[in-house]
Amino acid sequence: MLEERKSADHFIELIKKSKRGKFKLYIGMSAGVGKTYRMLQEAHALLGSGIDVKIGFIETHNRRETLEQLKGLPLIQRRKLFYKGKELEEMDLQAILNLHPEIVVVDELAHTNIQGSKNEKRWQDVNEILDAGINVISAVNIQHIESLNEEVKNITGIEVSERVPDSILAQADEVVNIDLTSEELILRLKEGKIYDQSKVQSALANFFKNENILQLRELALKEVASQVQRMVETEVVPARLIRPERFMACISSNEQAAKKVIRKTARLANYYNSKWYLLYVQTPKESADRIALDKQRHLINNFKLATELRAEIIKVKNKNIVKAIMEQCENRNITTVCIGKPHITLFNIILASDTFNTLLNKLSKENIDLVILS
Repeated sequence: MLEERKSADHFIELIKKSKRGKFKLYIGMSAGVGKTYRMLQEAHALLGSGIDVKIGFIETHNRRETLEQLKGLPLIQRRKLFYKGKELEEMDLQAILNLHPEIVVVDELAHTNIQGSKNEKRWQDVNEILDAGINVISAVNIQHIESLNEEVKNITGIEVSERVPDSILAQADEVVNIDLTSEELILRLKEGKIYDQSKVQSALANFFKNENILQLRELALKEVASQVQRMVETEVVPARLIRPERFMACISSNEQAAKKVIRKTARLANYYNSKWYLLYVQTPKESADRIALDKQRHLINNFKLATELRAEIIKVKNKNIVKAIMEQCENRNITTVCIGKPHITLFNIILASDTFNTLLNKLSKENIDLVILS
């Protein structure tokens, strides 16, 4: 009976997937590269071909070229909300679902909705639209991708608060990079095509430095390349030729170090389009009645982050961390174990253990890679 239920559930999932809308995502290295402009150009082409396409939400930033492209396209009116005494506009999710166009254009995927909206984030709205069988064209900047948060902060010195989980990118049926050279982007900025002239000098001195743009451009190109590789492996290459990579990140209760290990492991898993796990071994010293409350909060936040990045969480109790890692490698068919660099607590515990060599020998014997993340 259980097997029949599983079979039925699998069939239902296949039906749901076939009814789900297609998702096209434009990615750019920064604001001003032309993602919104390109989406509107595509909307005009679709409309000219007799396709029922509507604009669900577009942020023009009062750019003249973008405003010109918006002319002649059918807009779904935004809904008005009052927040802190001000009248604000937000995308009308229910109106999109009611009208049910064949294709809807939704800009600013990483946007945080106004308090009082059905969903906290616009990417959650997009998920609902796709689930309703409506095709979506959307856009996001590379700095808003969750697993790249640390890298973007290191490049720009800015921590981006509005972020999109990598799982959303993995759902995209088509990913397109909108690319410009750093010279072209800076020229657009100086000409006032990105921000008002009063903000240009500040932008040039901060986010839009040439070295920042080059590094963000590299990130964007790599991201799109990895998404294309994922599609090739899942849709073109026969499954039997694909090595089933499985990553496992091992963390301690060290908050900052753990976040870096989680994000970097997620990037590796995303590149190989593979399943990954987060392992936390609770030693007797970190039992619920002994661990500090702030460390408990950090762990909960790290589990939440890993879940958002599509990890399966493994929590085990064991006084021998190395033994616990080895057991999980065997039980889960892990191909790569990821741990933090030497100053991280977990590494010190493993290194101090007499069984560290046993772990290395086991990993080597089972053809499992060990990655020490910086």
